[in-house]
Amino acid sequence: MPQNVLVIGAGIGGLTAAALLAKNGDRVTLLEASSELGGCAGKFKRHKFLFPAGATLGMGLESGGIHERVFRFLEKPLPIEPLETVMEMIHPDHSFIFLKDRKQHVDAIISHFPAYESKIRAFYREIYATASIVRTMMDPLPALPPQTAKEWAALAGAIRPIHSKLLPHFNKTLGDRLKRHGLSELTAFRHMLDGLLIDSMQTGSDDVSYLLAAVALDIYHEGAFYVPGGLYRFAELMGDSLKENGGVLKKRRTVTQLARSGKGWTASDHRGNKYEADAVIVNAPIHLLPGMLPPELTRQLKKPLLEGAKGETWTTLTLYIAVDSSKLSQPLPPFRQISTGDGMAEGAHFFMSASLPGDVLRAPAGFQTVTISTHSKAGHWDTQEKYDTARETLSERMLQAIEQQIPGFRDSIVHLETGAPKAWERFTGRPNGFVGGFPQTLDSALFNAISHRSGISGLYVCGDHVFPGGGTIGAAASGIHAARSIASKRLI
Repeated sequence: MPQNVLVIGAGIGGLTAAALLAKNGDRVTLLEASSELGGCAGKFKRHKFLFPAGATLGMGLESGGIHERVFRFLEKPLPIEPLETVMEMIHPDHSFIFLKDRKQHVDAIISHFPAYESKIRAFYREIYATASIVRTMMDPLPALPPQTAKEWAALAGAIRPIHSKLLPHFNKTLGDRLKRHGLSELTAFRHMLDGLLIDSMQTGSDDVSYLLAAVALDIYHEGAFYVPGGLYRFAELMGDSLKENGGVLKKRRTVTQLARSGKGWTASDHRGNKYEADAVIVNAPIHLLPGMLPPELTRQLKKPLLEGAKGETWTTLTLYIAVDSSKLSQPLPPFRQISTGDGMAEGAHFFMSASLPGDVLRAPAGFQTVTISTHSKAGHWDTQEKYDTARETLSERMLQAIEQQIPGFRDSIVHLETGAPKAWERFTGRPNGFVGGFPQTLDSALFNAISHRSGISGLYVCGDHVFPGGGTIGAAASGIHAARSIASKRLI
């Protein structure tokens, strides 16, 4: 029997859940506080230039990937361009190229560290083998941590004898495995891995869950893609599918209150409108959830969710730049990491993505738009003086590092603006501009993650703070879990 479902927040998680449920025949209303879809994977325009707000590199679009499965179910094909060269990784002593082909990639890494060839090959053999085993769980996609008998049964049904090979690694970090392979003191190699992990796992090799790190280091080889226009196209396609299947999408609607109404729910927005639903999915930042609920319901939230709502994650400074490509010796590559060797945050490490020449959805001919982001601690932005200093210091640090690699870059700039934490708070509704979700450490990953089940009947959560974690793939997977729980079927 079709249900009335209210989804709060049109980030990738909320859109995924809403589109799947509408396709399933449920009556779905999706409320978004801003005027744009996609959350951190959204977009904005300045003059003739379009900028991705945050997420830029397309993942999970390979056959059987999370996003590919969603778009196939929705019958919404997405134009994509596969990348054989995924990204450049520029470090103080070495410049690495991340190649899709696994053997070529390992050979290229070894060329920098020939004395460690046997150890590096053994390390990557283990990484790729581990990731391959973990990926066998991606098709059934069991929810963690299991909260109901049905979820425990689904997990048990997904387990195969081969998964016993994962047990010795379950409570290990990547740092533990690097030590086992004799690579923990190979600083430049480890720094390269940390650069990949901070962008995907929000933490480095010392603390990251080994099982998740193996997937994170391997997933680029499964498929990395440039999406013409940007990842906001994910949001647009799912929004279109929602409406085509009878769903209602309302922008500029901020939900202020959630309350029980009989066996269902009533939500109120900032305009005084009320919405009735049998079930609610919250894709707003989990930090906002306790403020939406009356105290007696807040106390019923599961402990990990309540604790997460009080916690903090990384903030970011993002630079949005448009360049005149004719002033550069060659067009900017689509994806590049630059690290100065002074850490993984505060402008010492950053990710730089540029539109491909000819992508007229993002920039006119002869121009490219560039999104550049670095991790930063929230405490560096908590007073106006510190805020202004951090914005100026980090911006200059990144621009100097780029100029060293791309002489003339500053002269090519025709537009530049910053996205500091308060801008992210305004654009995405995230308190203090928290982005990226929780670091995937042993304390917050897998069975210690936040479940999509809130602890209150009919109330679900999704997004990058919820299992399986950050990025568009993680957010989409949490939306899938929420949709499955409401529909009582697998869907995809």
